[in-house]
Amino acid sequence: MQQLDIFSLFVLIGGLLLISVVAWAVPVRLWVEAISAGVRIGISYLIGMRLRKVTPAAVVRPLIWATKAGIPLNINDLEAHYLAGGDVMRVVRALISADKASIDLGFQQAAAIDLAGRDVFEAVQVSVNPKVINTPKVAAMAIDGIQLIAQARVTVRANINRLVGGAGEDTILARVGEGIVSSIGSAVTHQAVLENPDAISKSVLAKGLDSGTAFEILSIDIADVDVGKNIGADLQAHQADADKQVAQARAEERRAMAVAQEQEMKAKVEEMKADLVKAEAEVPAALAEAFRQGHMGVMDYVRYNNVQSDTEMRKSIATGDEEDTEPLA
Repeated sequence: MQQLDIFSLFVLIGGLLLISVVAWAVPVRLWVEAISAGVRIGISYLIGMRLRKVTPAAVVRPLIWATKAGIPLNINDLEAHYLAGGDVMRVVRALISADKASIDLGFQQAAAIDLAGRDVFEAVQVSVNPKVINTPKVAAMAIDGIQLIAQARVTVRANINRLVGGAGEDTILARVGEGIVSSIGSAVTHQAVLENPDAISKSVLAKGLDSGTAFEILSIDIADVDVGKNIGADLQAHQADADKQVAQARAEERRAMAVAQEQEMKAKVEEMKADLVKAEAEVPAALAEAFRQGHMGVMDYVRYNNVQSDTEMRKSIATGDEEDTEPLA
């Protein structure tokens, strides 16, 4: 009797485990939902999805939505997209939205957009309801040297046909910023830009900045324009300061050359004075030699002293010296 109770317990546990495995492998509730929605799918296919490590609800429920929306889809395509790492639910929602908005969008194109890493459902929404992108503040300088800081609002609409391989919002912002800088930079005065900011919008919009992007630019509106620094004056001030430093350096160079030349001339004067002193020291010896050889007499010597005294007197008068001249011998 005791052995029978143990056997019954094992049978009960085994039955519960079998029921749990069957309930996991066979999503009966999901199968009933599909049948009630008009989606013909077999229990064996759902079991096969389990074995292929595919969550049946992630494929079957989007198929139910598409069927109820009147969009014919193949469950094999949905499962393949799931196995490829795509978001089946998002793709089906995008297809339903596109169908209601009369946008030509097929499953293969939507799946390719989703696998490319873009939100295909958001793309359909942006295609129906255009999106406004606020650009960061862009600083540019007009020809008169005044800096202007502008901010724009770009209204874009998603281009479904260019979502795969097309550039994103960052490219749009970069191109619009470049266009704003170019437009402001070509303005003669900053007042012209402030008086007519629409000229920037028209100039930028005419350049076809949406080429090669996943968006179509509908409008570019200048939201704000502020006056910045007087860059032209700053540049002129910096240039004047640089010119001043160059002039000072050249003046210092000339001063140094003048000082060097002055010192050189002083050295030459001292050298000439030394030669003069040396020559004057030889005069007495020359006079003595002249007396010995009879080339010079007493009267000649007196006349020599008179000439020398006269010369010293003239120097004293010229320089204002009040010292008495040396008496004649």
